[in-house]
Amino acid sequence: MTKAVTIKHVAARAGVSVGTASRVLSGNPATSSEARTRVRAAAEELGYRPDARARGLRSTRSNAIGLLVSDVRNPFFADIAYGAERAALRAGHVTLLANADEDTRQQDTYLDTFLSQRVDGMIVAPQGAGGGNLRSAVEAEVPLVFVDRTVDGFDVPSVTADNEGGIAQAVAHLAARGHTRIGYIGGPRSISTGRARHDAFVRAVAANGLDDDTGLITVGDFQSASGALATARLISGERPPTALLAADSPMAMGALTELRARGLRTGSDIGLVAFDDTEWFAELDPPITAVRQAAREMGETAMRLLLEVIAGGAPDSVVLPTELIVRESSGAAATELS
Repeated sequence: MTKAVTIKHVAARAGVSVGTASRVLSGNPATSSEARTRVRAAAEELGYRPDARARGLRSTRSNAIGLLVSDVRNPFFADIAYGAERAALRAGHVTLLANADEDTRQQDTYLDTFLSQRVDGMIVAPQGAGGGNLRSAVEAEVPLVFVDRTVDGFDVPSVTADNEGGIAQAVAHLAARGHTRIGYIGGPRSISTGRARHDAFVRAVAANGLDDDTGLITVGDFQSASGALATARLISGERPPTALLAADSPMAMGALTELRARGLRTGSDIGLVAFDDTEWFAELDPPITAVRQAAREMGETAMRLLLEVIAGGAPDSVVLPTELIVRESSGAAATELS
C-alpha cells in the first residue's frame, strides 16, 4: 500500500520548512512568491492532497497583534502603543501589549507567549542583539516589524526616528547658546538607538567645534535612576559641563531630580535638553527643551507596515523626522549669565 504524501514530503521536495509549506498550502499570504511557487509545484508533483478539516483549522486567524514595548512606564512607548492600537482597531485587529522592561529575558518570555498564542504578527521594540525568541520569531516566519529600534542582521521592516537629525539640532542649539562643554547621558550601545545617538553626538560636537572631552560622555540604561547617577558623575568633576543632553526622557527626569537635589536650576545654573518630548515637560519650571519624536505616528506607521507584511507585502522601512522644541531649560552658558 502506497504511503500517503504528507506536508513534510512537500516541504522536503520544495526545500522549505514545514511551517512555510503549511502557510502556502493553507493560503496564508505571509510567504514569499518564490516559496509559493516551489511549494505548489512540489505538491502537484507529489500528488499531495491536504485534509480539508486540518486546512480549515490552519487558516484560522486570531486577529490579534503582539505589541512589545521596551518600557511601558516611558510616555514615549505609551504613545507608540496608543498609535498602534488605534490603527489595529481600525483594521479589525486587537493588540496584546507586553512590557520588556529593557530586559532580554523578559522580552523572551513575552515573545514565547505571542508565538504560542499564534498572533497574526508582532510589532517589537527589540532589546539586545537579537538572540533568543526574537530569532525564533524570525525563523518561524511570523510577520514582524521593529519600532523605534532595529537589530543588525535582521531583515525586518522598521519605523524609527531621525536620531542623527535630532541630536544634531540639540547640540547646535546648545552651541548657539554658548555651551562648549556638553555632558551627554546616553543609552546602552547594545541597543541601536543608544549607538545611533552616541555617534550622532560625537559628530555634532566635532561639527560645532565643541570640547570633545570623552569624560563628558556617560552611559545609562534609558531609565530614570541611571540619568541621576550619570548627572552626579558629570557635575562632580573638576570641569563640569555647562549643559546636559539626555538621550531619552526618563534619563532627563533623573538628571533633573539630581540637579534639583543639589540646588541647581536648569536654564540658569546649567542647561538641560532631553531627546524625546512629553506633554508635561512644558509644565515644569522651567519647562524642558526637548527633541520631539512623532511617537503616535510611529505606532500607527508600524501597524500599517505590519498589516502589509501579513498581506504578503514587503514594505520599506520608514524614518520619521524629529523636531527641536526650544524652552527655557537650555538657557545660556553660565559664563554669559553674570
